[in-house]
Amino acid sequence: MNEIPVSIKINGKQVTASVESRTLLVHFIREQAELTGTHVGCDSSSCGVCTVLLDGDKPVKSCTMFAVMAHGHEITTVESLAPGGVLHPLQQAFWDQHGLQCGYCTPGMLMTSVALLKHNPNPTEHEIREGLSGNLCRCTGYNNIVKSIQQAAGVMSQAIPAAADD
Repeated sequence: MNEIPVSIKINGKQVTASVESRTLLVHFIREQAELTGTHVGCDSSSCGVCTVLLDGDKPVKSCTMFAVMAHGHEITTVESLAPGGVLHPLQQAFWDQHGLQCGYCTPGMLMTSVALLKHNPNPTEHEIREGLSGNLCRCTGYNNIVKSIQQAAGVMSQAIPAAADD
């Protein structure tokens, strides 16, 4: 089979490999970049556990995107959220508000939430639920996930003016 050279910047690190044209981005991330935080769920874009950010702010389901489609682009995965072990406000809020149970959907929920808050720093409950509509959780019923995102939005909006004063 013909392999195609692919180079993708993942969490700031260039990852280059030759892959079959049908290699899914999720498998490239897990196997070539060795980042296993991006989960494989349904392989049909129904559950959202494989959500990553394309070029910084566009959530994409990496099980429905080929690695060759991401060639030359930047991908952000859940591993990027806690540099130096310091939890991102969303991660801390999911912990504080019990926004997870089994945790399987959490990486996709977090990445979708990062994009949501980047585009809408102060979403309503309805906007949060609508923003998460492509991500399934089979454990929590979403109430604590919504509370988590609301908490993170509050923390993150308070951090913005402080950063601007520096």
